[in-house]
Amino acid sequence: MPSLDAREVASLLREYAQRTALRGGNPYRAKAYSRAADSLAALIVPLDVLIDEDRLTEIPGVGDAIADIITKLHKTGSHPSLEKLRKEIPAGVLEMLAVPGLRPEKVLRLYKDLGIGSLSELEAAAKDDRIKKAKGLGATLQTKILQNLAIAKSGEGRLHLHRAAALLAQAEDSIRKSRPELKRVTIAGDFRRGCELVGDLTIVAEAAKHKTSTPSANGLRIQVSDRKHFGAALLFATGSAAHIEQLQALAAEKGMRLDADGLHKGRTLIAGEEADIYQAFGLPFIDPELREGRGEIEAALKGKLPKLVTDQDLRGILHCHTDASDGTETLETMAKATRQRGFEYFGVADHSKSAHYAGGLSVEEITQQHREADRLNKRFGKDFRILKGIESDILADGSLDYDDDVLERFDFVVASIHGRFKLDRKAQTQRLLRAISNPHTTIIGHMTGRQLQRRPGYEIDVEKVLRACAKHDVVVEINAHPWRLDLDWRWHQAALEFGCMMSINPDAHSIPELDHMHWGVLMARKGGVPADPVLNVMTLAEITRYLRQKRRSLARAA
Repeated sequence: MPSLDAREVASLLREYAQRTALRGGNPYRAKAYSRAADSLAALIVPLDVLIDEDRLTEIPGVGDAIADIITKLHKTGSHPSLEKLRKEIPAGVLEMLAVPGLRPEKVLRLYKDLGIGSLSELEAAAKDDRIKKAKGLGATLQTKILQNLAIAKSGEGRLHLHRAAALLAQAEDSIRKSRPELKRVTIAGDFRRGCELVGDLTIVAEAAKHKTSTPSANGLRIQVSDRKHFGAALLFATGSAAHIEQLQALAAEKGMRLDADGLHKGRTLIAGEEADIYQAFGLPFIDPELREGRGEIEAALKGKLPKLVTDQDLRGILHCHTDASDGTETLETMAKATRQRGFEYFGVADHSKSAHYAGGLSVEEITQQHREADRLNKRFGKDFRILKGIESDILADGSLDYDDDVLERFDFVVASIHGRFKLDRKAQTQRLLRAISNPHTTIIGHMTGRQLQRRPGYEIDVEKVLRACAKHDVVVEINAHPWRLDLDWRWHQAALEFGCMMSINPDAHSIPELDHMHWGVLMARKGGVPADPVLNVMTLAEITRYLRQKRRSLARAA
């Protein structure tokens, strides 16, 4: 049989990973296969070239053992270990691994105990109440399956931002190395627009000849255009479809024609670069994140486009965890890593006492952490400071889980919901409203509690909650963790119109997660947020003064 290309090998390797996960044992082995499959998906150099030149281990995540597996899959279309695993589990069972929260051991149980062998059979069994009656499975799992089947279908074929970023960066690097004749290699598609889930993996590059489009593994597409038409190719490859359609309608009004070759008047090409196309319409350059057909062209025509917040605008980091609760690093290590990234302050906000699952802090542990912060702040001097915060659980009745005399000790309080997600919309909204009205609350953390492709947010009246935040001077968090990205960017304009201040927070539990800030900035930009209303755009002096004034207001109210 003919040898397989990278796309086909990546598919087989991903199957190998899934079957390995179902067998059990070392979970890192399955994850290693899966990571290697992702890397293959972004491969630009032909796979046979890398194999012939013995360069497979240059692929991220591919060591000698996985290189041997890839070589055999490429040459024969199979592997003895894969064939052995195929005899154990039917192919349809693998489909169930796409359901968020359904771990391999539960998938195996559903297959062995109930004979469920596909996603459609799983849905039917859940609707027929067969799962809740099975010992060791139960009603809770059945409810979760019914809820998460919809999530699996809606997110099919789409990647979280950070995963898409890794694939696209690898592909971009591979193009630059393997095709040096290509210039202006630029990431486009959903990712360039800052979409929270990415399904359109596209890279546009300039070459001497006119355009071609080359599909690759995992939906990655390489589009090549000549210099004259590059900007138009990039514009169309970026989208969105609604934005392009509105631009085309505007072109028609002005007696012009816009297509993927550029902006034309009659037979004359009058603009080929992105900025020139917008300028020809009498528009300023519209940032890619705003291009969703949601009024950005009308705003541009009126000169009302916002100057969007950037990574460089942020002066500090808030809402981070340490090993005092469920983080991996000490307060000192996290603070130093924040300082090394050029920030002026680090806002520790470990979990509170109700979060037993996350090692929530007792009152005694709070005292110890504050002593440590004071000690470190003396060492840091005037240019950097640890701000003493807490992520306080919002209890079912809307109260925070420390007494007032404890909450008064903090520089800031992030109030968040971590349980009782199934309260009805009215009760959940009232719960948040009470927390917002608590004078100790500084920030509402991850307002809707969603986790992308894992669980939907709990039901709340978002508009009512945002109005309350504005009324009580409570900051709305843009949680930058790529699984959350909450508050959803579609609500950012409403928050701004109501007068809310916002804070871009990484919810970091480790040093690498400090860099989640970038995803939060991307979401803020997509929501049309400028720098001014963002809390952590403030300098150390400004935020210290802001927090001090809030505490003084609290003391006066008391």
